[in-house]
Amino acid sequence: MEKREEGVNEEGAAAAAAVEAAGEAEEAEVNPWEVSGKIDYDKLIDKFGCQRLDQSLIDRVQRLTARPPHVFLRRGVFFAHRDFNEILDAYERGDKFYLYTGRGPSSEALHLGHLIPFMFTKYLQDAFKVPLVIQLTDDEKCMWKSLSVEESQRLARENAKDIIACGFDVTRTFIFSDFDYVGGAFYKNMVRVAKCVTYNKVVGIFGFTGEDHIGKVSFPPVQAVPSFPSSFPHLFNGKDHLRCLIPCAIDQDPYFRMTRDVAPRIGYHKPALIESSFFPALQGDTGKMSASDPNSAIYVTDSAKDIKDKINRYAFTGGQDTKEKQRLYGANLEVDIPVKYLSFFLDDDDELEHIKTEYGSGRMLTFDVKKRLIEILVEIVERHRRARAAVTDEMVDAFMAVRPLPSMFS
Repeated sequence: MEKREEGVNEEGAAAAAAVEAAGEAEEAEVNPWEVSGKIDYDKLIDKFGCQRLDQSLIDRVQRLTARPPHVFLRRGVFFAHRDFNEILDAYERGDKFYLYTGRGPSSEALHLGHLIPFMFTKYLQDAFKVPLVIQLTDDEKCMWKSLSVEESQRLARENAKDIIACGFDVTRTFIFSDFDYVGGAFYKNMVRVAKCVTYNKVVGIFGFTGEDHIGKVSFPPVQAVPSFPSSFPHLFNGKDHLRCLIPCAIDQDPYFRMTRDVAPRIGYHKPALIESSFFPALQGDTGKMSASDPNSAIYVTDSAKDIKDKINRYAFTGGQDTKEKQRLYGANLEVDIPVKYLSFFLDDDDELEHIKTEYGSGRMLTFDVKKRLIEILVEIVERHRRARAAVTDEMVDAFMAVRPLPSMFS
């Protein structure tokens, strides 16, 4: 009798075929509020009109920063861009820029997919030595989710602790929540943007319907205007032509297509973007992790036992359902979630290539791949948990204080 391989999820090869068939049949949906279906990133680039991030740009980053490119660049996690070449051109001329990213605080704890843009943004901040603004869209989540204003504000502050735990430099970083900061110069820019975007245009970009309340229709300018330096007079007073680079997942692209269309009309540079693919759910590569399904994601609050159980029970594999078949046929790496997760978090290129070669050929079993992944994820989560435990309310106040940044460009 064939021995069933330990570590292969119960559905086995039959489920792999079913997921692939379902993914092919299901039309991918990608927008700021929903990501579903099997994502064809080449088609998404064509649909959104952005550009693929090629090796020449990655080589330029290495040359300009004198440090190895981040694993997310080397592995194509950040795979698309808008005008990133212009940011590098300006930087090479001696012109600085600032970074802008954000988080919609809809849950108590972040999962690993939420950490991807922050891990990469920290690398950019350290490599280029530039200031960073981080927007917490507590107003957006209040309008899109069943959250009160007060609960949205509380979650924003809790999420800020996880963001700070990623290691950002307080002398170069300003974190703000919309409920607390929107007003003054920021609100003036919102009005300037809003006057340039017709109702038909915003419906065409975001797909709003007659059933959506007016808060949703009015929100896009809020996410647009951190792209403009004059929205932060305490940071960039007199630097209205400072360029902005936005690291984000590609589902946020619609906001910034709108922003880039408006920016020259109100006297600003178009913001540049560097965009990532999605961190897939444990159950398969058809979309991204969901905070609404705890078994689809690894959370930064998960214990080592939780992580082990989730990977062993739910991580969809391309391995065969018996040891004998695995030895004979090898694994389908294209659908294997443990290998995809290792591509995000295993920094050693040689070890990753070895695992892919051995696992794909059948010389390595699914159990062994999952075991290595569990070790890496437990280390990442425990390191993050220790860092978050050290974040005090006073530290949050310091990052969110409206004050000049002492080490902005030094």
